[in-house]
Amino acid sequence: MSLNERINSDMKEAMKSGERTRLETLRTIRAHIIELQKRGTGAEITVDDELSVLMTAVKKRKEAIELYDKAGRTDLAEQERRELDIISTYLPRQVSREDAERLIGQIIVDAGATTAKDFGKVMPLAMRDLKGKFDGKTVQEIVKAKLGG
Repeated sequence: MSLNERINSDMKEAMKSGERTRLETLRTIRAHIIELQKRGTGAEITVDDELSVLMTAVKKRKEAIELYDKAGRTDLAEQERRELDIISTYLPRQVSREDAERLIGQIIVDAGATTAKDFGKVMPLAMRDLKGKFDGKTVQEIVKAKLGG
């Protein structure tokens, strides 16, 4: 079942059960997927495209939570957290930090990277393997730390 089909199905369930936050969050994600479908390229939407939509939505929610917390708007931050939890259920199983560090370490060895100058060589490989499974900002921090940057 594609992400779009799964979201449509879950939207129906949310309507029936009266889960307003879930319904609105799913409508937003669905709108982004429809926008992606109508981009005019004629190409089918890939799993990576769907994952990209979800990751963008997650990133926006995390940024909003941070801003609302700084401004003391706990009510709005909590709303964003609920939306983040809903979106997260559609992401692939998340990897622990230890597993991510181990994988990044192996990528560094395989790529022959030794210094901070090799960051540009390692980062795309790490994100390819960890996209949607681990936070990209943290991947960047781990790569920099392992390369001595």
